[in-house]
Amino acid sequence: MTIMFGQSGLNTTSTFGATAAPSSSNPMKDFEVVSPPDDSISSLAFSPATIPQNFLIAGSWDNNVRCWEVEQTGKTIPKSMQTMQGPVLDVCWSDDGTKVFMASCDKMVKCWDLNTNQTVQVAAHDAPVKTCHWIKGPSYTCLMTGSWDKTLKFWDTRTPNPMMTITLPERVYCADVDYPMAVVGTAGRGLIVYQLESKPQEYKRLESPLKYQHRCISIFKDKKKQPTGYALGSVEGRVAIQYVNPQNPKENFTFKCHRSNGAPNGYQDIYAVNDIAFHPVHGTLATVGSDGTFSFWDKDARTKLKPSEPMDQPITRCCFN
Repeated sequence: MTIMFGQSGLNTTSTFGATAAPSSSNPMKDFEVVSPPDDSISSLAFSPATIPQNFLIAGSWDNNVRCWEVEQTGKTIPKSMQTMQGPVLDVCWSDDGTKVFMASCDKMVKCWDLNTNQTVQVAAHDAPVKTCHWIKGPSYTCLMTGSWDKTLKFWDTRTPNPMMTITLPERVYCADVDYPMAVVGTAGRGLIVYQLESKPQEYKRLESPLKYQHRCISIFKDKKKQPTGYALGSVEGRVAIQYVNPQNPKENFTFKCHRSNGAPNGYQDIYAVNDIAFHPVHGTLATVGSDGTFSFWDKDARTKLKPSEPMDQPITRCCFN
């Protein structure tokens, strides 16, 4: 099951006071999530496999984080909602599926305990917090937060001070974690790969192979299910597939996507790649863009598997359960 979210719709009021999208915004006749947010969705995450049900959380620019239960039929049931003091930029789950972490423009990260429905602040920065990821290793668990204050921080959520603070050359724009690997994309087209075993350490620092600002990054695994590289999407309708340690430099490549087929005057409309997600079993990837489409790709065969019909607004996020 893949969930794609764009900006909120325009008709009929729903339980959360949000607006349900008109039928013209669902050309593929997919399952529509009931009671969507009132503003653009910034972040999406399905609950981990450690719990039997499927829950979906979404953070949005209306300052709220919502939780739905998703049934096997595709039916969605609104469960609860929490409000931050600023737009929510990222969300993630704890590994046991009992807590949700919410990063916001209010410079804080809060932990939402789904059993008690209470929240508590667990992290803070000097500027809006752009990313949050839960890390579970054999010897430690922690929360990784990246901010526009040019720092990456690691938190034991039981204590008020970070376990570690790493100063970065620029603001954090995107990040991903798949133990034992983390990758962070910064302003100025910077990329930093970290290895997380025993403790987080910088492994490699490089410049993006894409000429324009990157917007999203997603780690992929090899056939042995070990994280081995990442896909990077930019505002210029292009994705880079990058291996951390390529056996052959030709393994790294870029491809164009989320562009118009051309125009009579010779100009082409080029849209941002807003999010990338890898299928947890097959390793294929989904991209979503500001052209209102999503596509599935096979990076190994270097082919597009399936495009979508265009929706009437940009698609901002996607995720697999």
